[in-house]
Amino acid sequence: YLEESGGGLVKAGGSLRLACAVSGGTFSRYAMGWFRQAPGKDREFVAALSWTDASTYYADSVKGRCTISRDNAKNTAYLQINSLKPHDTAAYYCAAATRLGLPTHSQDYNYWGQGTQVTVSS
Repeated sequence: YLEESGGGLVKAGGSLRLACAVSGGTFSRYAMGWFRQAPGKDREFVAALSWTDASTYYADSVKGRCTISRDNAKNTAYLQINSLKPHDTAAYYCAAATRLGLPTHSQDYNYWGQGTQVTVSS
């Protein structure tokens, strides 16, 4: 079970930290990912974090503005988003994958949260 939190309404240029609390399974052995979906658009990859070596990978649209991280003691993953822009407005979903590496496709993930809304005003 995955539960996101931390979304909200923020002005352009602001920051948010999204959290994803994971229950069940062995959190430390999940690759974690964040995706987002804007109204009328497909779900898109945002960031991934490997469970083996803590390597990360980001979509070009957020590279340099986002940081994905995890706290295995708290079974929680995070997505810090800085310099928010109106086109970052979307529902943000966290996902967990049992596979190795840095999965970037939604079909690579086994478990999903319900999403948290991020709205960026201009």
